[in-house]
Amino acid sequence: MPAVKHMKWYGWGVEGTSFHHEDKPALRPFVQEIIDLDLATPPGKAPALEDLPIPTPQISDALLEQLTEVVGLDNTVSADEDRIVHTYGKSIRDLMRLRAGDIPRVPDVVVYPGDEAEVQAIVDLAIAADVVLIPFGGGSNISGSLQAPEDETRTVISLDLGRLNQVVDVDEESGLAWIQAGALGPDLEEQLNARGWTLGHFPDSFTHSTLGGWVATRSSGMQSDKYGDIADITRGLRMVMPGRVLVLRGLPSTSTGPSVREMVLGSEGRLGVITEVTVQVHRIPEERVILGYLFPSFEAGVGAMQEISTSDAAPSVTRVSDAGETRFSFSTRKKGKGLSVSGLVSKGLFKVLERRGWDLSAVCLSFVGYEGGPDHVSRQKAIVKKIIASHGGIGLGKGPGELYDQKKFDTPYIRDFLLDRGAAADVSETAAPWSKLVPMYDNVTAAAKKAFAQIGVQGWVMCHLSHSYHSGACLYFTFAFRHDGDDPLGRYDVVKSAIQQAFLDTDGTLSHHHGVGTEHAPWLEQDISAAGVHLMEGLFAGADPGRNFNPGKITVTPPTSRA
Repeated sequence: MPAVKHMKWYGWGVEGTSFHHEDKPALRPFVQEIIDLDLATPPGKAPALEDLPIPTPQISDALLEQLTEVVGLDNTVSADEDRIVHTYGKSIRDLMRLRAGDIPRVPDVVVYPGDEAEVQAIVDLAIAADVVLIPFGGGSNISGSLQAPEDETRTVISLDLGRLNQVVDVDEESGLAWIQAGALGPDLEEQLNARGWTLGHFPDSFTHSTLGGWVATRSSGMQSDKYGDIADITRGLRMVMPGRVLVLRGLPSTSTGPSVREMVLGSEGRLGVITEVTVQVHRIPEERVILGYLFPSFEAGVGAMQEISTSDAAPSVTRVSDAGETRFSFSTRKKGKGLSVSGLVSKGLFKVLERRGWDLSAVCLSFVGYEGGPDHVSRQKAIVKKIIASHGGIGLGKGPGELYDQKKFDTPYIRDFLLDRGAAADVSETAAPWSKLVPMYDNVTAAAKKAFAQIGVQGWVMCHLSHSYHSGACLYFTFAFRHDGDDPLGRYDVVKSAIQQAFLDTDGTLSHHHGVGTEHAPWLEQDISAAGVHLMEGLFAGADPGRNFNPGKITVTPPTSRA
């Protein structure tokens, strides 16, 4: 087996790492209140790989032999667990289907190329044999970008880029780095940090996602306010196509017709296999701090983030949670320790705020991050402090921010913990202009609650604002409900669809950074217009007339249209 790190096949993260609630006494009553679920409920039966109806690989001996000649016997794998790991991503839909044994199409073989030449050979073999090729990075995708179409009759190859995991070189003068596409977030940061650099890109999936996956789905990191989204960070790339390699040099800007770089960004493997990315990197900042703040309402917090976005301050993080998400954060306080946001906010402060007329059930927690030299950080903090005060907010100091920084990648473990006990928890995110954000927040929240009522459950929806821009920001919603009874995915679809449609109804986009895949494809035409879909389908058909590269993602082309 190749020495490539994978998450466990039935959930997020690696074996032995999971969420526990026993040391958080306020969490159990909180979850009982909001979705009528007792966290002390024993988990359901653990899924067993041997219970899954895994089909026999459908691959000819000749093709298997050719692939083995390219990457070697140890890097050509058809074992059941490896194929299952590469079947789905890690969305709630993926995990529910997998645990239910709903796996209509499993990759027939997984190959692990060691360099670009081997990727080229695999691509050319796939085209010659008319088989399906699905690029695979960390497997963290939650928008349905990894599974093969259920009715696909051709052989399916999962091309795992995990062996292409190196920082190839750094241009110290220009701040450009050449990094192989299969590098996981922690690995590439470790290699860059050793040279004094950072990419500055930290999505929620950071520990288990790859640079190539970030590019393929137009990812955003938690510090995108300073470093930009992956579309801003990516200056060039290499992508293997049939018989050739697309080479885009690392340039600061260019005027060479429609941007080919932009065509590849967000293409989800439909144009070829990204093997290397040229990225803008930054020197590790002298100082880095995240401060916590409280606002009397979500509207006040949104107003402050908007003013910060157009001010002379340049924070790395601007985030504000609504009252529901703030309550959730406060409920995670650990017993007997100050290791929680609520443990770092004094009870005396809340009494003072109550005397000032604050509605404590409406308070909203915020985090703002600062990076740079000491003088620069000091100036930014002063500007932000004044803005936050003008919107009625108050500062909480470093403690809550430090805790947020330590726990920022832990949320998916909570989702799996709830799933084990009969609850569905998921996320949907969007972006919209500042003028639309509060109306959108109200509209989406109302749509989710209406959907909960429609399916007859006690549900919960909460939200935070993140990723601020001059013209608008991202709203990131989390929703949860018990899925006892028949057709849990059908009921999930009612809620998910209501939220997605509410985005479009309030002039938002179908996704800010999770991508399209199959999960969000039904809303694509509403988002980019019929003409936009036509252009996109033309691009995919021109680059891949045989529909060999990850077919059925973003736009769905009927099989009868294959060339």
